Amino acid sequence: MNLRWCKANWVVLCLGVVTASAAMLSGRVYAESPGEEMASAANNFLSALTPEQRQKATYEFKDEERFDWHFIPKPRKGLPFKEMTAGQQKLAHALLSSGLSQKGYAKAETIMSLDEILAAIEKGKGPTRDSDLYFFTIFGIPAVHVVSAETGSVNPTKKSGAADAEAWGWRVEGHHLALNFVVRGDKVLSATPTFMGSNPAEVKDGPRKGLRLLGREEDLGRELVKCLNEDQRKVAIFSETAPKEIITGNSRKVDPLKPEGLAAGKMTKAQREILTTLVKEYAQRHRAEVADEDLKKIDKAGWNQVHFAWAGGLELGAGHYYRVQGPTFLMEYDDTQNNANHIHTVWRDFANDFGDDVLKRHYEEVKH
Repeated sequence: MNLRWCKANWVVLCLGVVTASAAMLSGRVYAESPGEEMASAANNFLSALTPEQRQKATYEFKDEERFDWHFIPKPRKGLPFKEMTAGQQKLAHALLSSGLSQKGYAKAETIMSLDEILAAIEKGKGPTRDSDLYFFTIFGIPAVHVVSAETGSVNPTKKSGAADAEAWGWRVEGHHLALNFVVRGDKVLSATPTFMGSNPAEVKDGPRKGLRLLGREEDLGRELVKCLNEDQRKVAIFSETAPKEIITGNSRKVDPLKPEGLAAGKMTKAQREILTTLVKEYAQRHRAEVADEDLKKIDKAGWNQVHFAWAGGLELGAGHYYRVQGPTFLMEYDDTQNNANHIHTVWRDFANDFGDDVLKRHYEEVKH
């Protein structure tokens, strides 16, 4: 088991117990909003950095670096775990966990740990595999209070949950993991693009044999396509050969993909339940408030307008791909590489990746 993962979770558990105990003793319960919690975690992290580290870890919010995301092993901007002290790493973990559910945090940590398995499998013949090469970057000023336009200082008495708040963002990224958040005041404006991958998809040997990090994503997709009748499959399955990669890649913006596949409105109740469970599996990687907002958007647009499309083989071990898309979102899943034992998944928002839609409306409505 990954030692850093154990230490990080022990710290999170202890902090939770201490915080809960203090609240009970004082007779008060503190409920931070998502934006407040993220800003607090980001500032705690930044305050522990040296000036040189801070320079690596921070950019202006308007910097184009915020949109330069990817999920492959490559040189990256930001501050990696590898260049942090043990104490700084714990604060980085606290920031990471502020954006994710317990399940999502466990998945993110396990993704990082899989680089150790890849290093053992490849024996130095591939790219650098290092579970400490995951990079943290802050864009803008993580403040839950109003920042003065004249002085740049924070007004500690005026919380910025309203129109006068300035947006800021943060990113955690490395091989098979890309998390992008945009925050304004006490609200999370965006949590996409979100990418999670797993190589190997199933660990075949060693002490972690049988681990399937994204097994539920794989099993639910296969369960859904296999329970379709012949006529439904003719609509849902658009190719006998799966694409070699998620189609949208690391694109800055995405549009709905064609063909759309089978609409949920054409499914049975049991089939729709599988589809809904699959969508929630992706959405609920994020913390509950963020996931709930995404699911509300899907509800409002109508589940009958959500489509499921499949390509490739239906049986375990065959290369396969699926996507789920509605008026507001796109999910892609691909498992074709390394003899269909290498999964890529992504969650995108058609209008609001990187907070584009909400920020556009904000600047149209509020004078700056």
